[in-house]
Amino acid sequence: MSAEKTAITPTRAQDFPEWYQQVIKAADLAENSETRGCMVIKPWGYGIWELIQQQLDRKFKATGHQNAYFPLLIPLSYLEKEAEHAEGFATECAVVTHHRLEAVKDAATGKTKMIPTGELAEPYVIRPTSETIIGAAFARWIESYRDLPLLINQWANVMRWEMRPRLFLRTAEFLWQEGHTAHETKDEAIAETRLMHGVYEEFLRDHLAIPVIPGEKTEAERFPGAEMTLTVEAMVQDKKAIQAGTSHYLAQNFSKAQDIRFTGRDGTVQHAHTTSWGVSTRMIGTLIMAHADDDGLILPPRVAPQHIVILPVTPKEDSRDAVIASCMALAETLRHQVYHGEPLRVHVDTRDLGGGVKKWEWIKKGVPIRIEIGPRDVESRKCCVQRRDQAANAKDFPVKEDFIRSAVEILDQIHHQLLDRATAFRSENITTCDSQEQFDDHWSGENPGWLLTPWAGTPEQEEEISKQHKITIRCIPLDSVVLPETGKNCFLTGKETTVRALWGRSY
Repeated sequence: MSAEKTAITPTRAQDFPEWYQQVIKAADLAENSETRGCMVIKPWGYGIWELIQQQLDRKFKATGHQNAYFPLLIPLSYLEKEAEHAEGFATECAVVTHHRLEAVKDAATGKTKMIPTGELAEPYVIRPTSETIIGAAFARWIESYRDLPLLINQWANVMRWEMRPRLFLRTAEFLWQEGHTAHETKDEAIAETRLMHGVYEEFLRDHLAIPVIPGEKTEAERFPGAEMTLTVEAMVQDKKAIQAGTSHYLAQNFSKAQDIRFTGRDGTVQHAHTTSWGVSTRMIGTLIMAHADDDGLILPPRVAPQHIVILPVTPKEDSRDAVIASCMALAETLRHQVYHGEPLRVHVDTRDLGGGVKKWEWIKKGVPIRIEIGPRDVESRKCCVQRRDQAANAKDFPVKEDFIRSAVEILDQIHHQLLDRATAFRSENITTCDSQEQFDDHWSGENPGWLLTPWAGTPEQEEEISKQHKITIRCIPLDSVVLPETGKNCFLTGKETTVRALWGRSY
């Protein structure tokens, strides 16, 4: 028997990295740019990012944060003030050294070349992250404890010179949000760090249908300059991990380097406690790897640019007007339905293309619900409904009024189906381990999934193990996370410990 034909080749099982690239191409999400390591995000892909941005932004503002914007270019001297932080990004920094181009004609070829001239007195770094320049602003804005807390978020682009780019996951330039806050006390700053960590966990679960494990990074994996880094770790379909969002308690490290001081309630001058936190367009890469199948993208409804696409089926020209009128009327009625506080996004595809071509285009784009209406459906007042979380040939033929009443419920069913699938997959691929022999054997496989172990090793031992097996401790899961039971003794040192470490290969 021949293998079942799929819209995407190779399949996930055959070549997961190439499958990922082909899903992006088939869904028309993005493409590589002429600028090495950068991408062009196309309308369907950018539509997903816009929805992520809008929905997260509402959560940020509901927790008291305000948006601002800071310069793209950061004086090199600012990064030198925070050497430990800058060192963590040094090899990825792009540097601007000149401010003018001059046209010079090549005598040999006759061609005109643009030559950089006007060397800058001080180079500028294209922001890899904004702690330093935002810290300089905070130092100007904060004078008294009455100015605290200062809760700022920025939606921006950043640049980290990536040597092995991959669309959405690792590109030299990417889009993100970065929150930066300043607080009067350590306890307030840690509470903020945990609050935003929780916002990310909730957003990934409730909006992207991605279950994540929240936890704390080890010292070796912390954000440069932070005293605590909290992370949300997602497992994708090749059983690797993606760090989907982070939240950092920076203590007074940055405020001392950048002189963010305030007069306290007792009249003494103190340094603020600061935090930073962020997510990026990497979320879209995570979404693709978590949910897509061998026919293309599958979108969680809340971030789908269109919830429903209606396809008129007009085999005969004389039926075209009636069918399209019926489709338009259905779309208009559906747009009065509300899903999570927003009107249903409904599109009628009237392009002069074959029905099969249009159907498969929308399958590959991952639209949650497709509806086909032909002349007989107009007469019977029925419609052919297909869900993207089900097989491509699975169909339902409800009366249109019944579908209208159930459309929002179906979208919720799709979300929960995707979440349940991803949760079950993750649970099946987390293994507990209590011995070094078992630990070493586990990583001999190509895609073995995650390991949960008791851990009492040193940072040096962690680094050695990570290099040996090309793995990392993804996080120390929070106590509230329900995970399989492990033994009480560290698999490496034999010491009794209450710490559990989650190990995995990652993107």
